[in-house]
Amino acid sequence: MLDTISGLPLHPLVVHAVVVLLPLAVLGTVAVAVRPRWGARYGGLNALVAVVGTALCPVATGSGEALEHRVGDPGVHAELGDQLLWFSLPMTLLAVALWWARRRAEPGPRRPDARRPDARRPVKGLGVLAVLAVVAAVASGVQVYRVGDSGARAVWQDQVSATTRAR
Repeated sequence: MLDTISGLPLHPLVVHAVVVLLPLAVLGTVAVAVRPRWGARYGGLNALVAVVGTALCPVATGSGEALEHRVGDPGVHAELGDQLLWFSLPMTLLAVALWWARRRAEPGPRRPDARRPDARRPVKGLGVLAVLAVVAAVASGVQVYRVGDSGARAVWQDQVSATTRAR
């Protein structure tokens, strides 16, 4: 596993991508789940953001393990980081499924021989899918927060507390 780029550890660079993309996917998934019109317009983009953010999770954990060998054990941060994939994966799958289901529910192609060109194809369980997507998104958002908070504490706890005491 690649652990540095131009002498900089890869982990903080990848983590910042995850910390931006996954919360965007969380907000986007909730938005397209509760606003069907937005789902038709932004569902594909949201699904793409979720896929990329989730795909970067193993890169972040792998580079974190490489960094751990250089600087030491980050404690609970490593354990929480290993769990993040299992929170973001269901959200991503549900975001993709929601996008796909909403696309199926859109009006069909206009054909001159079609009797009802504006007819929608029924998609059963769209409401249940939307609720599950919101639940998975909220869980993923909470886990991103927990991982980020524990990482910040692992990196900055000693420096910030030492600076505060020196005053």
